[in-house]
Amino acid sequence: MSDLPRKAVTRTAKLAALPLGFAGRATWGLGKRIGGKSAEIVARELQQRTAEQLFKVLGELKGGAMKLGQALSVFESALPEEVAGPYRAALTKLQEAAPPMPTSTVHAVLEERLGADWRELLPEFDDKPAAAASIGQVHRAVWHDGRDVAVKVQYPGAGEALLSDLAQLGRFARLLGPLVPGMDIKPLITELRDRVAEELDYGLEARSQQLHAAEFADDPHVVVPDVVHQSEQVLVTEWIDGTPLSEIIAEGTAEQRDRAGQLLARFLFSGPARTGLLHADPHPGNFRLLPGEGDGDLRLGVLDFGTVDRLPGGLPETIGTCLRTALAGEADTVYALLRDEGFVRESIDLDPDEVLDYLLPIIEPAGAEEFTFTRDWLRTQAARIADPRSPAHQLGKRLNLPPSYLLIHRVTLSTIGVLCQLNATVRLRDELETWLPGFAGDGQPAAAPTGGAS
Repeated sequence: MSDLPRKAVTRTAKLAALPLGFAGRATWGLGKRIGGKSAEIVARELQQRTAEQLFKVLGELKGGAMKLGQALSVFESALPEEVAGPYRAALTKLQEAAPPMPTSTVHAVLEERLGADWRELLPEFDDKPAAAASIGQVHRAVWHDGRDVAVKVQYPGAGEALLSDLAQLGRFARLLGPLVPGMDIKPLITELRDRVAEELDYGLEARSQQLHAAEFADDPHVVVPDVVHQSEQVLVTEWIDGTPLSEIIAEGTAEQRDRAGQLLARFLFSGPARTGLLHADPHPGNFRLLPGEGDGDLRLGVLDFGTVDRLPGGLPETIGTCLRTALAGEADTVYALLRDEGFVRESIDLDPDEVLDYLLPIIEPAGAEEFTFTRDWLRTQAARIADPRSPAHQLGKRLNLPPSYLLIHRVTLSTIGVLCQLNATVRLRDELETWLPGFAGDGQPAAAPTGGAS
């Protein structure tokens, strides 16, 4: 597939075939069970076959299909190893690459948006894309002043493709549930659809990236490339080298994994405090590990600011206060805060101690001096919440996620998924005490935003 399939009928047909395939495999599974295989073994085989077909189609289609694939890919850590292992490579590929659009299409977009003399602006331009994402692909080039740059070119028809895909995927979201135990896929698809306009707006992305670049300009630990030029469908930023986080996940040393995990956690929590924005697309394809200033030091390069959550006051103080009081065992205080914020509806009555018991295993990393994030730990949490027989599952169904927390929740879960893929040992509590309002317990925000979100 060399171009973004834009005809609605083509994309719809490919996506519509997915639930038919799921149904066919369910029939196959029933036959296997009749033939004597255990329900657990059959379920895992079904899950594996379903995932293989799903990610193959999502990767080919790009658009909203690929965006969902990228969002789901960080949760592979929650799957049983027998299931996750065979298609982990396919998920990694989704994070870093997709079939490129034709060179003639790329040149046509550049000529339309930068002018007929675009070669004067970009005297060197590599026609082979360096990376591809859900709505555009990136080419390495040289700006007219000699700077190495990354040129992001938006796929023609990307907006239509995004909306069409996500609407179609939303119709059978329930069938995707087994791929990520304990997670409801439908709200994720709805949230992705609601942010289509933002992600297509390269002007908005340029402002978000430049705000981060200015704030982190002198930071010894985090690198955000400057914006060089922006026009509709084209975004030019400074090029940064480095090792993609997907490669660190696959073959990095323990030192690289731990450093990447620490810096990822630091960026997640410091970003809102310093800029009033939360980077909301934390899949491994958007991060690089770069050499630092000192011998053996490492820095985190951050890319793609197309999706952000605007938090002018930083992360809500309630999050920090709830974490702190939960770790202290103050069940009644935690329950009151959750009810005030809408996590517990007025019509619902829950036992505060049961709510605390539900939360404590999930927030364990925040209470430890340092914590090693592993796939086993995440699988245990996912299984506890997903098992309909468990008290955690029953209680979780009665909790509510207020709309204002939806993106924060998804980013946090995604980041935890990446940390578990890294198998990183992280001093998470240090970052929370420094950057998360309410966690230190002094009644003051840990750090006030200095940039201001626009």
